[in-house]
Parts: sequence; structure tokens; C-alpha cells
Amino acid sequence: MDPRLPSDVQTTGTLPLSGQESVSVAPPGPVERERPTWLHDTRDGLTVPGRYLAYEEAGRHVVAPLAQEWTRIGRSLAADVRFDDATVSRRHALVVSQAEGARVLDDRSLNGVYVNGERVEWIALADGDEIMIGRHAIYFLDTATVGAATPQAALAE
Repeated sequence: MDPRLPSDVQTTGTLPLSGQESVSVAPPGPVERERPTWLHDTRDGLTVPGRYLAYEEAGRHVVAPLAQEWTRIGRSLAADVRFDDATVSRRHALVVSQAEGARVLDDRSLNGVYVNGERVEWIALADGDEIMIGRHAIYFLDTATVGAATPQAALAE
């Protein structure tokens, strides 16, 4: 029989181990991951101002322009950005690109959509944001002013 009472876990947020010790069950915070080296070179190689999704697939780097208002991401054959992977739902996410900016929407996926390590339902995207779809990292690039300093570089100066 388990000596823990359900009320202990619900009230304190901790699980007693042996005797007096306990362990916190708080969810982990966002994880900051290092950006891949190819991403900087890919961004520098873009010559047409615009918004793009960049990702790695089967050892090659793919840059997909956001040429339409809605870009579908998923496992479905109808997806604009398609990953044939069980960690990706058929209809996983949508990227909406409008004059005022771009946003990502979780399209009722099973594994969720993460932006910069945090699970989101609907969020505005900024240049350099990492979107996790299943186990795939997609980077949002906004090169509205090609040749100008990136927002991260401008903040560092």
C-alpha cells in the first residue's frame, strides 16, 4: 500500500521519498538550445527580403519562403512543410504570415508546438525563433531588411 496520501501531492507539490525527504514535481522551464552553425550561413545567403522557415531534413538544409498567408506543417501529404515522422501529427501546426507579422498556431497536435522551448497554442514569431514540431527544429527567419543587422546583433552593440 502506498503511504502517500493524494492530498499531500496536491497540496505541497512534492512527493515524499523515504521518511522526511521530498522531491519537487514542478515542470521544467524552457531550455535554451544552441543554434546550429548552418543557420547563420543560410541566413546570410538569402538575397530576397521576406519571411522563411529553415530546417534540416535528411542531412540537407531546406529554406521555405512563407509565400502564402497560411503555411501548413505536418505529416499529411497536403502539408506545405512535411515531415514523415510519427512524432509529427498529420495536421500539426499552421504559420500565419500577414503584414503585421507572423504567428504559429498549434493545429490540435498530439505532441504540441514549442517556440524557444515553451509550449504554445498561438504566438507571434520573431526573427530567429526556434519552432519544435515533434523532434524537428524549424527556425523562423525574417529578412525584411537584408543586409541590416539582425535584431540579436543590434541588441549586443
